[in-house]
Amino acid sequence: MAFLHPFSFTLFVTSILFVLSNLPNSYEATPFNRMLALVQPEPIVLKDHKGPLLKGNVTVHVLWYGNFTPTQRSIIIDFIKSLSSAYHAPSPSVRSWWQTTARYRGGPCTLAVGKQILDDTYSLGKSLKTTQLVALASKTVTKTRGKEIRVVLTAADVAVEDFCMNQCGTHDSGRVEKSKAVYAWVGNPMAQCPGECAWPFHQPVYGPQTPPLVPPNGDVGVDGMLISLATVLAGTVTNPFKNGYYEGSAVAPLEAVSACTGIFGKGAYPGYPGNVLVDKTTGASYNAVGVKGRKFLLPAMWDPNTSTCKTLV
Repeated sequence: MAFLHPFSFTLFVTSILFVLSNLPNSYEATPFNRMLALVQPEPIVLKDHKGPLLKGNVTVHVLWYGNFTPTQRSIIIDFIKSLSSAYHAPSPSVRSWWQTTARYRGGPCTLAVGKQILDDTYSLGKSLKTTQLVALASKTVTKTRGKEIRVVLTAADVAVEDFCMNQCGTHDSGRVEKSKAVYAWVGNPMAQCPGECAWPFHQPVYGPQTPPLVPPNGDVGVDGMLISLATVLAGTVTNPFKNGYYEGSAVAPLEAVSACTGIFGKGAYPGYPGNVLVDKTTGASYNAVGVKGRKFLLPAMWDPNTSTCKTLV
């Protein structure tokens, strides 16, 4: 299940509905706003197809494909560590963002970092088919048979089939070492499509050309990857086998976060990510704090209790 952001038709409709539901009482009554007020937004509803979800303790194994600097790896690993229930960060926290997944059927899910493998020799080349992602995921196979997610992360100089054209990241399930496994993939978009897969840290290819936000970790590509990783991880635990929570087609579904694409703070609309926090020292935008005080900008997640796209700020 893949997703591409921003500025798809789905994003436009979702964002308009979201901003309509969050207009302040003092919102200026311009002709455009009056026109919007005539539209009655309908709640976003992800149907529960009753299939198994990933709940309880889940281990995330990571394969780094291509050249990632130690700093880039630490940023992403710190994000995954921040999803643990054992870590308590100041509000708004990454952990509180992830706790929305506990409202889906079956209760909480806690992620922990497991095995990490570096494949900086580009063992399968620099142009990958989506079928090869399963082969890469299989390299993280462990002797344990607990609940696991195998994540493949590709460097900026690695082209993946449909990357930038139809997807910024994806998750799926398949046979790995004779057992059914759940895996996810995200690519670094910096060299290939920052306008598609690193917004709002880069100006979009289409839509309003508003100034990009300053990335919280100083890396447009990696901070863009984190938005995609957050999206696919939430989709993986709430719809791991294409029969969990989603709306639309099982092949190209709207899931926990992809149903809220482009929304990072209250007041979001197409081309504007919403009201987020700004670091006074660096000028970087963020809405969540994780381990070591590291800051992240995370997308809104659909809350099954309220049928709304929930933001942290």
